[in-house]
Amino acid sequence: MTDVTFPASHGDLRAYLARPQGDGPWPGVIVINDILGMTRDLRDHSDWFAQRGFLALAPDLYSWGSKIACLRATFRDLRAGRGRAFDDIEASKVWLAGRQDCTDRVGIVGFCMGGGFALLMAPTGSFDVSAPNYGEVPDDPVDVLAGSCPVVASFGAKDRTLRGAAAKLESALDTLGVEHDVKEYPDVGHSFMNKIGNRVLQVVAGAGGFGFDEAATEDARARILTYFRTHLA
Repeated sequence: MTDVTFPASHGDLRAYLARPQGDGPWPGVIVINDILGMTRDLRDHSDWFAQRGFLALAPDLYSWGSKIACLRATFRDLRAGRGRAFDDIEASKVWLAGRQDCTDRVGIVGFCMGGGFALLMAPTGSFDVSAPNYGEVPDDPVDVLAGSCPVVASFGAKDRTLRGAAAKLESALDTLGVEHDVKEYPDVGHSFMNKIGNRVLQVVAGAGGFGFDEAATEDARARILTYFRTHLA
């Protein structure tokens, strides 16, 4: 487990690399952060994948400037469906796939904001499987998601920010004939797979219907693992 830096189209990009034990090669996973950026939580997600035999890379999409400026720009890119953040994700995939300890199979997983990116990267042809977790679903998903790789997505029914997102995504993927596993957990809200380290943020998140849920996380991870082992083999 180590911090790395590699060149991207707009300048050097920082990232966290989590390697399984042994020599590899292993299938790769790009892990995309939530709005908080490079946190202990993001590293833990990457370590979890590495412990299960995947070479996991978490790019720091906020590498190039102040956190506020990067956050604003990254959200603009997400809404526009293009921009530096997408370029940095693609550069991360290329760098990871080019390593000798990585096979030519790479998946993508994201959380919250990162879930939105993971979903929008699914139809680009760059990834073999995508796992968006409580990420925003585009208004016109049938048009945007045509040609997507297999998708395994998770949402919380108590997530007031994404009401109806799971049903909308599942309907679109059904229409497109994209292999998928979309599940909405009835008793959890947004960010149920994220452990927020700051106590003040935990209280605020809990009051807003956000927060970690161990049972839902274990189930979502099991579904993701099944899809990733199948499509990255």
